[in-house]
Amino acid sequence: MRFMPPDAGQADTIGALLQQAQNLLAAGPHPERAHRDAELLLRHTLHCDAAWLFAHADDCIPSHCVQQLEPLLRRRLAGEPVQYILGEVEFWGRTFSVHPAVLIPRPETELLVEPVLDFLRRREHPRVLDVGTGSGAIAVALAAECPQARCVAVDLSSDALSVAAENASRHGVANRIEFRVSDLFSAVSGERFDCIVSNPPYVALTDKDSLAVEVRDYEPELALFAGVDGLAIYRRLIRAAPEFLTREGMLALEIGFGQRDSIAALLTEANFQEIHFLPDYQQIPRVALAREADL
Repeated sequence: MRFMPPDAGQADTIGALLQQAQNLLAAGPHPERAHRDAELLLRHTLHCDAAWLFAHADDCIPSHCVQQLEPLLRRRLAGEPVQYILGEVEFWGRTFSVHPAVLIPRPETELLVEPVLDFLRRREHPRVLDVGTGSGAIAVALAAECPQARCVAVDLSSDALSVAAENASRHGVANRIEFRVSDLFSAVSGERFDCIVSNPPYVALTDKDSLAVEVRDYEPELALFAGVDGLAIYRRLIRAAPEFLTREGMLALEIGFGQRDSIAALLTEANFQEIHFLPDYQQIPRVALAREADL
């Protein structure tokens, strides 16, 4: 699967190269994303934005750019997520570094950030704990949007924390986020937070074979799978969370498809109040919010 090389000594146009890349990807596993992925990879190769690419569609392109683009297209055809190929992804209006040590932030996770921000902005100096921070997207977005907040971001993976720390520096909030290696709450013993937020692993091991190749074969299993039913991390996290929340503090969780009732039961069992769920863009319950009881 290669481009037809241009005539010797001549260069192709940018528009023709884009169409050629799109045609190649359309024959791959994700034809519905062929145009988007081809454009992203070509923009990455040319170090340009979409407006420049459109305006210069009739310009000639040096043959060495074709040589740089081809291996990127081969990686995409093999199923590697385009975000890993580019090394970055957009989240909450910001660009975050990603690589295979971290889960790729999804647009749905922005739905988790919104209510947490609303909650934090009503407090003078809130403390936030981001459990399983991964790329740091949630903690960085919260710190950037809520300057009065102070965050602790924990993850079991030291490699993930390195990526998260890079993103915190990239967005100028490194002085307000503390990163710690931790198995859930093991590194925050004795501390309390106004809000605990988490997008934990929630895919059932029994669903592994049904996942898209780009997820199953490329994203970190540690950030994806949570026991045979996908609830293993939730059970531990929800049961322990009250010990680390301030009075009337909030727990905010991203949840998986079909997990609403199970999560509601776990929250009720842990004595949480004001439990409610927010839907995603397909009206599937995606965010669970609950308040610690005022005892």
